[in-house]
Amino acid sequence: MRLISGACLLALGLAGCGEQVANNNELSGGKAETEQAVTDGAHAGPENNPSEARAAGIAEQVYFGNFHVHTSYSFDALTNGANTTPADAYRWAKGEAIPAAAAAGVMQIKRPLDFYAVSDHSEYLGVFKKMQDPNNPASKLPIASEITSKDKKVAFDAYARVLDTMSPGKADPALADPSIMKPIWREVVDTADEYNEPGKFTTFPAFEWTSTPDMRNLHRVVVFESSKGVPELPFSTNESEDPQDLWKYMDRARANGATLLAISHNGNASDGLMFPTATADGEPLSAEYIEARLANEPLYEVSQIKGSSETHPLLSPNDEFAGFELWDYLLSASTAAVPEKKKGGYARQAYLDGLSMAADGRGNPYKFGLIGDSDTHNAAASVEEDNHTGKFAFEATPDKRLDGPLPGDDINNRRVREFSSGGLAAVWAPENTREAIYAALMRKETYATSGTRMKLRFFGGWDFSDDTLSKADWLQQAYDAGVPMGGDLPSAGGGKKPVFLISAMKDSAGANLDRIQVVKGWVEDGEQHEAIFDVALSDGRVADADGKVAPVGNTVDPVNATYTNEIGDAQLSVVWRDDKFHPQQHAFYYVRVLEIPTPRWSTYDAKALGRKPREDLPVSIQERAWSSPIWYTPQAR
Repeated sequence: MRLISGACLLALGLAGCGEQVANNNELSGGKAETEQAVTDGAHAGPENNPSEARAAGIAEQVYFGNFHVHTSYSFDALTNGANTTPADAYRWAKGEAIPAAAAAGVMQIKRPLDFYAVSDHSEYLGVFKKMQDPNNPASKLPIASEITSKDKKVAFDAYARVLDTMSPGKADPALADPSIMKPIWREVVDTADEYNEPGKFTTFPAFEWTSTPDMRNLHRVVVFESSKGVPELPFSTNESEDPQDLWKYMDRARANGATLLAISHNGNASDGLMFPTATADGEPLSAEYIEARLANEPLYEVSQIKGSSETHPLLSPNDEFAGFELWDYLLSASTAAVPEKKKGGYARQAYLDGLSMAADGRGNPYKFGLIGDSDTHNAAASVEEDNHTGKFAFEATPDKRLDGPLPGDDINNRRVREFSSGGLAAVWAPENTREAIYAALMRKETYATSGTRMKLRFFGGWDFSDDTLSKADWLQQAYDAGVPMGGDLPSAGGGKKPVFLISAMKDSAGANLDRIQVVKGWVEDGEQHEAIFDVALSDGRVADADGKVAPVGNTVDPVNATYTNEIGDAQLSVVWRDDKFHPQQHAFYYVRVLEIPTPRWSTYDAKALGRKPREDLPVSIQERAWSSPIWYTPQAR
């Protein structure tokens, strides 16, 4: 394995780059053998020996799952057709079939997940659902007859009235009656405990705090490590729309023995509010805000049903892959309003803004790791492109997803068609338990995918050799001499350049890989910069004299919704050095891995209906993974 440098990609030394890329399959002897090895899950090193790896203190397994999952216990999910329960959600994630919706058959994942958390909206948690139970006090509330009406318009109008009053000081006290909500929340927590199977399938008690000021999405998913110390009620936006008040709730929960974290919602619909650089009055963020955000929100949901939010073409005009699965709307149900502010709503820009604040001596509130997630409102995360069931229960059939579930409502029908499939959270941990997975979340040894289950490793250090990845104990060396994704690279001195180890393996049931890219951001003389390096390319491709790389190709058959793995590689690995590194510049690095093109869910749906794919939707997509970053902070002078 030859070492490839940043200078090789930025300057004209492209012959060396080509030689390195041509050797990407050295670890396993070529494409065919590599693909078989990935399919069989066979690769060298302590990853295949859990006891050996655990003793060595490394995270040897990757686990896939979701934290952002709604059922009929969310008031908006029930009103939009869901009848699924938290128990149904956990059964689905374990591989069981559950009802989709009235007369819409069942939903069943093809490959079970490793962990799952039901995080229904804390606002009126389960109250609408319990209105269906004549023995529950919720059924006696004045609005219950409307919510449970068989006339869908009556039910939806009642839901809309509730939605319009969902903010501090406006909520209906009867709907938030603690005597009704406490036993429902206890049921949610107990259900998570009931389905938790240490070592096999992990669950977490969770809820979503649903702050939506002026239809701007500031939601957070709050995840508890266990049921120990869980408060009697979740925190609601009816109490406060300010995330700082959520963090105070979290501190109170910790004081009572709970262990918990918050995951920032996909920020594309926040209109720039998810990652502020100043207060509403234009003042710098306070030290208290920065410290509290760092302590409470270690992760960000970069990919989910409402699209991806790594970056946007307006923020990263030189990134040819910046336009992936963008869902560019505010949350208004009555207009197709588009967020005016992209800055403050996307991860890469937040990373850059965090560097700028750190360089100014203010601290960096945006050192978060990345995960993918779902936001299903029907229990099933819908992460498989060829097994898509949509976001809401009213999308449970292909015709409803493609044509729109609401006749005559062009605005919302278009939004439904532009939904993505769900993403996945990938977590490196020594075992599949609450404790191990939660610890990995806190140290940010995580990555996001758009739904694929590719395996991705990313380490940074100063002394890795160009043959590190070819050694049987390379993983142990990586942990001993470097930091994994989510970590901070300490200063080294002596004129050293950071060296990164990157290894990606295809989803054993999915598509080959197109390329590995390193995304770097840094601050120089007060100015923000970003660069993208194609550090490993499949099929022996090399960049041209201008640094451009030819597309990997596209084998997708739109009519039959198929593709082949005749292009791409099953595994790509690289040792990469940043030769443009400057020890006095704040910087971050993260990895983006692209698969070859495969059919989008909408193409599979068109095939199921015997139609041509819609012309207003992509026929194919390049599924991908995004690692958590590795940060570098200059040593104080």
